[in-house]
Amino acid sequence: MGPAEHGTGPDAEAPAHSQGEAGLARTRDGRELYYQRLPGPAGAADRPTVVFEGGLAAGRSYWAGVQAALADVAPAVVYDRSGLGRSPAAPPGVSRRLQALADDLGDLLDHLDGLDGDRQHSYILVGHSWGGPLVRLTAAARPARVAGLVLVDPSDEACELLFQPAMRRAERVGQLATVWLARLGLLGRACRPLTAALPPDAAADMRAEGFTVAMTRTRGRELEDAAGDLRALPENPPGLAGLPVTVVSAGRVSPGMPKAVRERATVSHAYRARQSPHGRHVVLPEADHMVLTTSAAELAEEIRRLVVPTGG
Repeated sequence: MGPAEHGTGPDAEAPAHSQGEAGLARTRDGRELYYQRLPGPAGAADRPTVVFEGGLAAGRSYWAGVQAALADVAPAVVYDRSGLGRSPAAPPGVSRRLQALADDLGDLLDHLDGLDGDRQHSYILVGHSWGGPLVRLTAAARPARVAGLVLVDPSDEACELLFQPAMRRAERVGQLATVWLARLGLLGRACRPLTAALPPDAAADMRAEGFTVAMTRTRGRELEDAAGDLRALPENPPGLAGLPVTVVSAGRVSPGMPKAVRERATVSHAYRARQSPHGRHVVLPEADHMVLTTSAAELAEEIRRLVVPTGG
């Protein structure tokens, strides 16, 4: 059955897929973004919709555990950026730089705004890793419709390590390794701990869609000038109009994030939280960089705090 927007009302039966009913959102230049939407519980119509944004070349399936943990609180939406999962790749010449990705997320929010007639929507944007600065840019474009941000072990321009030549070398090596493993059909095996943590249907989707050579092409395009994209942020800081911002740091090291890198990243996260008058910084001790699979329940609780504030 093709993508549709059915079963999203408060009295609808549970969707057949753990990540919800499928739909297509059109971008301003005519591309289509594939998304899935869980409607949330009856009586949650006035709560913000939680929208998840993945890290570098990461599609919707990574979020399945966290999304499911919020199904009793609010509507929740996952999607694939162009060239990932079930969203067709952007044509050559269409930018995949950070601002362009943020514009696409804004287009998805515009589409979601139209699903329930004229009702005013608000959103909590959750961004992991490269998705952290991405959701900040999207929120800054129209802060009035954003109820809060959750930045999950985000890439942050306050971390000077991200601008070092060693980081550029690591990006090149990582991209070459990813391409090589995908071509040999071994990338999925290397990522088995990720799929093992997901509901079976989302894990099957990730195995089919998340480790392809096509994905590695998109990854390369998103990496085109990551340092330049981050350098642009202090020059034109995303204005978040005092929005609540929760920054979640991992407590454990992981491949690519040894102890020294982990510590400096966490310092940058604490700094980012302090920039908001309603900022909160939390370290999840059992999580590594893939917080969304290694500490899904704890991460969901942090999102829940923004969806339903104390006393709400």
